[in-house]
Order: sequence, then structure tokens, then C-alpha cells
Amino acid sequence: MTLTLQSAAALLGEHDLLREIITPDRWTDFASTIPDSDVPFAHITYDSKQIEPHTLMCCKGNFKAEYLDGADGRGMAAYVAEHDYSGVTRAPGLIVDDASKALSLLSQAFYDYPERELKLIGVTGTKGKTTTSYFTHAIINAMSGNECALFSSVDNCVDGVHYVESDLTTPESLDAARMMREAVDNGMRYLVMEVSSQAYKVNRVYGLTFDAAAFLNISPDHISPIEHPSFEDYLHCKRQIVRNTHALVLGVPGDYANLVAEDATIANVPVTTFSIDEATADVTAQPIDDTHTTFLFTQGQPIGELSLALEGDFNYANACAALALAQIVGIDIHDPRALQSMADVHIAGRMEETRDPQSDTVAIVDYAHNYASVNALLDFVERKYGARRPRITLLTGSAGDKALDRRREIIEAAQDRVQRIMLTTEDTNTEDPMAIAEEMLGYVTNPDVDASIIIDRAGAVEDVVAEAREHDGFDVLLLIGKGDERWIKMHNRHVPYEGDSSIIRRLFS
Repeated sequence: MTLTLQSAAALLGEHDLLREIITPDRWTDFASTIPDSDVPFAHITYDSKQIEPHTLMCCKGNFKAEYLDGADGRGMAAYVAEHDYSGVTRAPGLIVDDASKALSLLSQAFYDYPERELKLIGVTGTKGKTTTSYFTHAIINAMSGNECALFSSVDNCVDGVHYVESDLTTPESLDAARMMREAVDNGMRYLVMEVSSQAYKVNRVYGLTFDAAAFLNISPDHISPIEHPSFEDYLHCKRQIVRNTHALVLGVPGDYANLVAEDATIANVPVTTFSIDEATADVTAQPIDDTHTTFLFTQGQPIGELSLALEGDFNYANACAALALAQIVGIDIHDPRALQSMADVHIAGRMEETRDPQSDTVAIVDYAHNYASVNALLDFVERKYGARRPRITLLTGSAGDKALDRRREIIEAAQDRVQRIMLTTEDTNTEDPMAIAEEMLGYVTNPDVDASIIIDRAGAVEDVVAEAREHDGFDVLLLIGKGDERWIKMHNRHVPYEGDSSIIRRLFS
């Protein structure tokens, strides 16, 4: 399909988004009355800096009229917006009720609906999205000959083999459609993608229907003035995936799992449950001994035993979800290759454990960044190392401009379970990193916890390693929040950073 002004207007009209078409000379409901309305657009963008000849420009978000200065001279053919910009451009404007929804629909049409040529698998939840996505990707690739693409908060992969660092958990709708087209052109038949609450909040996945989707779990997160004003809003956005999938994989037991199951009943969506706690779930995993290093997976009958490179019981739960998702899209999960494909899955910066040859110290780098993930990480440390009575140091910061509750919740999850807290910079963006660290320090109420601040993150990592080496005993260092990311977001740009994983490898080498 080629996208023209006429076909764009018709598509937006079908979805009750189009209000009218405005030119400097008149307003109309009929795109066909506008000159060149049947000429295909050569380019589509939501960035006014990328306007080139015969571009369809989508004006979304906090868009300002001055962004269109000079757009006519650079070849803008039309614009989509919630407001009339005929005062600054002679190009026709498709005026809509919701520009972000319009962008998603038009992006899919511009790239000729690549999602229709893919088996789409979506994964949502407060924690475990990335790991479950990687496991699902591994299973399908192993069984299909590398014909599965991946969109994740860590990496994107559009050819089944090569990975590129991503910027968002769920790409903007236009970027997602473009990458889906690349994936299809590369011979991909499946796509696994993380679906964040913001993806539904700001319509990045509007118009997409998944062949299978997982709702892993839910706990308060992303509550802030610029994200979700309340937990109810956060949960509501997460639940939208249920009505936009043909089949649901649901983690049980879980907070609000019954509500999500009710959503599925109303939408007539079949549900497959998974669990490491509830034996009656459809797909389960249970440890075969007290070490919790090998689990038996079952689906009515045994699937097989597996030891994961990614430690932690929660990762075996994620593996259950991945098996259920893969089966829904036609993968034989009872084939031994399916289960074993997850054994060596490694995600840079995710439960990355390194031992110091110079001292009795273990460092674990992880993306944990909220109450639930920090608590799960400490549960893992307690189970694996509790008998050795380690001195546990948590190095953490918290994001700026969003998810404000995390600052308190990270401290609440950790302060009665660690001996040392080092507060440092994370993706503070426009906020003062010292102000965030001092706010977090104020939440430390346990007098037995040694808490301090070193804003320079690399210096903070080096400091806790030096402390551990001086300590006469066993130390566990937990470096959380940044994983293997090689940048820190400050003032709306990515500032290069060596990376927690890289610093630990350098210091421990």
C-alpha cells in the first residue's frame, strides 16, 4: 500500500480520528478536492528536523508552531496535528483528535502493515519483561532457524542474529513500524517485543494486535506527574494488552491476577497460566533440590530439566512464561531444543556475577530499579549466600523526572537487608543528582546501615570495591539500575559512561 493524502484521510476517518482537513484557503472533509492528494508520500516523520521532499509530518506531543518554520521550503507535503497550523504552512493539515494514535495508524500503513506478516508476541509486567523476551526469542530462534526479531529495553534485533542497543522499552510507533518492515524484509516471521505501560499510555502500540501476550506481574512503579498519576492508571495501561491479543499468558498467583483474568474473560481471550509457586498452573517449574540451580519444567507432563545461566528463581518463572508464549505461536516446546535454548541466555548487565581474585568479594550487576526487583535480587542473595553471612553493599541511584516513588521504595526494600548503601548518579536527566541522592539518604531510617553519597558513579563503584577489599570477610556488592548501559542520561542527552559491568571487569581483572 502507498500512503497518500487521500488514503491517510480515509484511514483516520475509519478510526474516527479525523476532524477536518485544513488548508490556508479552506476547510474540507474531502481530501480528493486537494491538489496532488493522490501522490504517495515519500517520507513520514514526527521530527520536524527530518522533513524532506514530500514528507508527511506528524505534530505530536508538546509541538510548537515555530517547529514548522521553513517546512514548506524543505518539501513538507502535509501534516497531521491536533491543531491548525495553516498560519505557518501552506501544506494541507489533517486535523485529528489524537496525533499519537494517528501516527501509529499511519506508520503501519506507510510501511505496508509489516505486523501482518509477523507473529507478534508482547510481554508486559513490572519486572521480568526483558528476561522473558530474551528467553522467548531464544526458543523461537532455536526452533525456526533464527527467524525471530526482538524489541527490548536492552537491545533490538531485526535479523534474528545481530543486536543494537535500544533507547526505549517499546519503540515509538513510527520507529517500530520501520523496524518491523526491516525484520520482514530480512526474512523474520516472528517478533517478540516488550510492551511498557507507557506504550499504551502514549499509543506507541495503538492498532497492534498480538498473537500472544504475557502479563507477568504487577506492582507499583512509574508513578509520577509525567508518567502515571496513580497506580490505578499504571495498572489500567498495563491491562490494555489483554484486549489487544488473541491469547494471554498470565503469571499466578499474583496481585490483581484475578482482575486480569476477568479482563480476558470479557474479551473472550484464552488464558494460559504459569508459575513456580502454584502447581495447578498450566506451565510450571520446580527446583529438583535445595540448591535451586536446576528446575523441572512441566506442562501436564514433564517437559524437561534445565539449569539457567541467569540465576534466581524469578528467572525460572520467566522461562515458564517464555515456553507458554512460544507454544501459542506454534513452537513445539516438548522438543528438547526448545527448553535447552534458554540455558545459555545471557543479558549484559542482568544478574551479571563476577568474583574478585584479590578478595572474598562477589559483585552482581543488575538492572533492578524498583521495590519488586530489588527485593527479588536480595531474596536471591539470601538464598545463595545467606549461610556465609555476607556484608552486602547496595550501590544505587534513581531516575530523574519520573518514577518518583522509586527513591523511597528502593531504600525500603534494602535498608533492613544490607549493611552498606552507596548512593550515586543514575539517569537523573534534568534533576540535580545530588538532590536525588540526598532525598534517598533521607529515607534511610535504619541506624545500623552505613549510607553515604558519591555522585560520580565510576568513583562510587571504585570506592565500594576498595571497601570490600579492606573488609575482613565475605562481601557481596550489588550494583543496580544501569546494568551494562554505557551512558547516563543528563539534561536530555546521553553522556558517555564506562558502564557498571565494564568497571567491575576492569577492577577485578
